[in-house]
Amino acid sequence: MNDASQSLTTRVEPLKADAHIVLATFLNDEPTLVLTDGQILIGADRLTPHGENAILMASCDGTRLITGGDDGKIFLFNAKDSAIEAGNEKGRWIDALALGPSQSIAWSAGKKVIARDGRGQLKEWAAPSTAQGLAFAPKGYRLGIAHYNGASFWFPNTEGKPEFREWKGSHLDITFSDDGRFVVTSMQENTLHGWRLTDGKDMRMSGYPSKTRSFSWSHDGHWLATSGADAAVIWPFKDKDGPMGKAPRECGVRHAKVSSVAFHPRALVLAIGYEDGCILLCRLSDAAELLVRAAHKDDGKITSMTWDKTGARLIFGSENGAAGVLTLP
Repeated sequence: MNDASQSLTTRVEPLKADAHIVLATFLNDEPTLVLTDGQILIGADRLTPHGENAILMASCDGTRLITGGDDGKIFLFNAKDSAIEAGNEKGRWIDALALGPSQSIAWSAGKKVIARDGRGQLKEWAAPSTAQGLAFAPKGYRLGIAHYNGASFWFPNTEGKPEFREWKGSHLDITFSDDGRFVVTSMQENTLHGWRLTDGKDMRMSGYPSKTRSFSWSHDGHWLATSGADAAVIWPFKDKDGPMGKAPRECGVRHAKVSSVAFHPRALVLAIGYEDGCILLCRLSDAAELLVRAAHKDDGKITSMTWDKTGARLIFGSENGAAGVLTLP
């Protein structure tokens, strides 16, 4: 990688989408776009499982895709021709989704949180307030739930009360470190909050000019990249105390806020998408940058980016329907 004067723009193949892109991903290596207007584009195929209803949420782990709509339905795909209705909240909006180990999934509608294991068994829990974010722990059948004034950690297959970690404010999204040592939430108050799970030690990560709505962990688990500033803010998590007492790194400083981040699955290279439609690749070792996509303000902000499992391709989408696939040389 060289400096930003070097460009990968000619290696981007445009994709056609005519609506806000909720998720740009790869399902079994097929380029896949999930649109708010209810369309799911998998390769050359167009699916509309939610009919004319809007898709509000989507998540993909490479082999499974889950969508939730304003019709209250949750659809699960293992391939483009294998959609099943995994749940139905009967017209209630789906607020959050998560894919977990052993074919488990979860979703929330208001305070109601549903976990579905690989056998299709459903368990329900009522959160203390609207469940804004869901994430499964990397090991075991444990679900993290972000809500007002903290986060809860629920083992759906046990009768015990979920463990609660308190921090005042509205918690929006939640993510576990790959080794399961830390959990981090984004907040309405333009800050992040984290806990060390072994002892519940609090970690406050502040200084953002806007909300963080995109997280990405590096392949080695040592770094957490975040959106919400005029650069990608990258927090260190290698040591036992995580980012406590340490300053974050910054990559890709520009006169536009970062809206989406995606770490390469095998290298310390970060894809950074901005609110003006620009995309850069940044290498952490020396902060070298490569231009993937020049700014296109009419296309709106970059809403989603995902690498394929080998790191050879990056797919992206924007709020106004611009999309494409970068293939690395």
